[in-house]
Order: sequence, then C-alpha cells, then structure tokens
Amino acid sequence: MANPGQKAVLITGCSSGIGLRMAVMLAKDEKQRYHVIATMRDLKRKDKLVEAAGDAYGKSLSLAVLDVCTDESVKQCIDGIKDRHVDVLSVVFNDVYAASKFAMEGFCECLAVQLLKFNVTMSMIEPGPVHTEFESKMIQDVRQKEFPGADADTVNYFKNVYLPSSVDIFETLGQTPDDIARCTKKVIEQGSSARFRNLTNPLYTPIVALKYADETGGLSVHAFYHMLFNLGPLMHVSMKAMQYLTCGCLRSRTISPN
Repeated sequence: MANPGQKAVLITGCSSGIGLRMAVMLAKDEKQRYHVIATMRDLKRKDKLVEAAGDAYGKSLSLAVLDVCTDESVKQCIDGIKDRHVDVLSVVFNDVYAASKFAMEGFCECLAVQLLKFNVTMSMIEPGPVHTEFESKMIQDVRQKEFPGADADTVNYFKNVYLPSSVDIFETLGQTPDDIARCTKKVIEQGSSARFRNLTNPLYTPIVALKYADETGGLSVHAFYHMLFNLGPLMHVSMKAMQYLTCGCLRSRTISPN
C-alpha cells in the first residue's frame, strides 16, 4: 500500500516490455514518491518483473491480476486497492493498429476537456516503434505464415515490401522500453503542468512536420507511399537520412516533456 505522500500508480501489462520498465523505474524512484501497482493477466509471468524490481518488490511495488478485456477483472483489481484510490493510471497489420490509436487519441482529447471540471489532468504518451518481445515475436510469426486466403499480389507486397520496411523502421528509429519509461516518469513528475500530448521519439520530427506542413494530408501520404513502394532497397538509406535530418542534440532527449 502507498505510504502517506506517495502517489499510487497503476500500470497494466507489466510482465514485459514498456509496462515492466515503467513499473520498475517508478518503483525505484530515488525520492520514493510512488507506490506502483504492477498488473498482468497471469501472475505466473511475474519472474522478470520481480527480478528487475529487486528490493523495491514488496515495498514500493506490489502485484495484482488485471485483464483489461474483462470488466469483472478490472473491478476486482480496483476493489483490491486501498480506498480504491489511484493517482496515475497507464492506458496501454498497421491500418487496424493505427486506427485503434487514432480512436484512443480522439477519446482522450474529448475526455481531457471533461476531466478538467473535476480537477483531473490527462496526458498522452505517444511513442513510435519500440523494441519489445511483442514486436520481435510478431514479426517472426508473420514471416512464417502462408496467408492462403489472400491474393498473390497482396502477399507479395506484405512480405517483400511492407515487412522489410517495417523491420528497417524499427531497427533505425525504434526506442527501448526504458526510453518510454523515462519520458513517462518526467510527465508524471510535472503533474498538472504536464503537456497533453507528449511525443517520445525526436527522430519522428520530420514525419510530424510533413503532416503539419500540408493541411490536406497529400504531402505525407505521397511521401510515405514513395518511401514504401518506390524506394525499395533504398529504404534503409532513407531511414538513415532521416536520422541525420534531426540534429544530434534532439537525439539525446525526448521532445515534449522537457
């Protein structure tokens, strides 16, 4: 349980990846400002988290079962928290994935306005590619699939154009879970003064600039199209060029929280 003065932080998906690193980083805060309730669907997968947490486990970090896909699991988890009080809550093929993120962003924009009435501030953490077990496993699984119901052209574009490009993007522009955890911690430390939208990856500055430079959206759409379908083997070179377009001083820090 959180001690007086500590913020209660509930984090989902703590068995690996961003959730694990975020939970550990906050639990090991030098000023001991947070008590982390680290949740996962199956506590049998807690070993990596417990090992990484070290002495913080059982002190500033506790475990709880939570499956965000079931209302009953969410209710049981919240009911198990003292006074049901939480200070900080983590909300954790590209078109469907991106659509879900756009939906979440629109939802948060509306909710942020309403929550201000109750003196609750909302901040979004917006990472790009992140190197996690989920990402590497997903790519490995997709490479092995045959997709018997899809036409040959679609399979060819997906396996020989889209997938290699995605790997290049992850390898060149990807961040680590620790990068995301550090950015999130900074936002939490800023409290009510934190920005609503917080991009974590400075290497995405040129991509964001493309979207803002042309309100019609044509510039970014055509740029991404040519990068994906026309550059071919030059995709990796273009990714490196994007790194150099972003000055070195930005690479050493995150964009918004500073």
